[in-house]
Amino acid sequence: MSTEYADVVIVGGGHNGLTAAAYLAGAGLSVTILERLGEWGGAAVSQQTFSGVEARLSRYSYLVSLLPQKIVDDLSLPIELAKRRYSSYTPLPGHETGLLIDNRDDQSTRDSFEALGAGDDFPAWEQFYADTATLAAALFPGVTDPLITRSEAKAHLRTATGDDSLWNRFIDNPIGEDIQRTFGNDLVRGVVLTDGLIGTFAPNIDPQLDANKCFLYHVIGGGTGDWDVPIGGMGAVSGALAHAARDAGATLVSDATVTAISDDKVVTFTRGADTHSIRGRYVLVNASPQELELLRGRELHTPPAEGAQVKVNMVLSRLPRLKDSSLSPEAAFGGTFHINETWSQLDDAFQSAESGVIPRLLPCEIYCHSLTDPSILSPELQESGAHTLTVFGLHAPHRLTATMGPDALRSALQEAVVASLNSVLGEPLDEVLLLDGEGRPCIETKTTADLEDALKLPGGNIFHGPLAWPFVEDDADLSTPEQRWGVGTADHGILLCGSGARRGGAVSGIAGHNAAMAVLESEGF
Repeated sequence: MSTEYADVVIVGGGHNGLTAAAYLAGAGLSVTILERLGEWGGAAVSQQTFSGVEARLSRYSYLVSLLPQKIVDDLSLPIELAKRRYSSYTPLPGHETGLLIDNRDDQSTRDSFEALGAGDDFPAWEQFYADTATLAAALFPGVTDPLITRSEAKAHLRTATGDDSLWNRFIDNPIGEDIQRTFGNDLVRGVVLTDGLIGTFAPNIDPQLDANKCFLYHVIGGGTGDWDVPIGGMGAVSGALAHAARDAGATLVSDATVTAISDDKVVTFTRGADTHSIRGRYVLVNASPQELELLRGRELHTPPAEGAQVKVNMVLSRLPRLKDSSLSPEAAFGGTFHINETWSQLDDAFQSAESGVIPRLLPCEIYCHSLTDPSILSPELQESGAHTLTVFGLHAPHRLTATMGPDALRSALQEAVVASLNSVLGEPLDEVLLLDGEGRPCIETKTTADLEDALKLPGGNIFHGPLAWPFVEDDADLSTPEQRWGVGTADHGILLCGSGARRGGAVSGIAGHNAAMAVLESEGF
């Protein structure tokens, strides 16, 4: 078996691997990127999920916030992101009212707080998110720069604010404490807290600060914290990156299953019945740190950090009616629709899930891509009034797989999601689910076990492992380009370029950019 050669071999063709390939090939290096699946983009893909239904769903990841404009501009990506008019709607459990956050009408939002009986929380809400905007403006621009230390980051934020109050609230102390102190209403507290729990299994007040890290990345994106709709679906983002990588001269090899990475950076992979090898001066791994250890032939001594979510995709014949008859479904589903996510409900759900029981009313977040971007539907579906729904269920940890088994858990979680939705709808969800070409309801559920199987996410963790701060501790070793850019591993020249890198996670391209910058710095560019 002959061994091919490239300056850089990239393992994994998710959006980060494609980003790195575009930068490195554009700089004149020879780059080969290997992808196990037949489609490029990893979790950032669009697919026609249901037989005979021409709707291209963002099957895994679904919104964009953390993709820096710098990457879009550097790579001339033809990506269009649309703003949503409504930030969120949250029904008050057991009542026919809720909280609507209107991005374009502060008075409407104030009136919604008043109607909820939470008028005193509105000024606190405005100040809280003004503070997160300050946090975002101070910290987000540096995510595509070499890492800074904790003290440097703290000083940078102090320069923006004049003191350390924001640092103490959002970085040093549990975010739940600040939320509980700032807001009085149970529902308002829950809406704010959810940004600390999406993909992270943590209690309302988390002494480990994992919720803080999750919250931070959810509110700093683009310097605003906005989560935008990718026009054409998430596959349009990965498609643009794949084109950029090819146009720059990278070689893209799909259906290539990597089986080993040797000490001398020889990457072995199979395509069909054939085995191949390619040697790189650098190997960039767009897979989890755990997967890298397996490819290096090392034993795993610690279990993966478990994921804690369930994803449900649907196509509806029309949007369902709400119990709150004063609000149109288009407004409710136009932003993030929070269901059973009050502070107390989130606390109860965590306690249940931690004990190995599916929460009685699963906290869920719903989003309707087709309201903002109908292009993902065929003209016929658009004309019929059909819509897509994406549900992200919280507090569904991977540990439940061990007690129930993957198939039983998938069925139980789908039932839990539907029951949670039905608790706030004015009609059963079953009545508006579109039927596919074979007469089956258009609904699919992806558990942590499904993500582990399909995408090799250890424990179904969408971040490839625990999130890390976008800075390092003061005593961290930053003596090499790999360390300075937050992409180093135990093996020099083998770099992480996926969500498991520091400042990885979500559809951002940041890890791919930073791995490419580490290589280019090492090469003297």
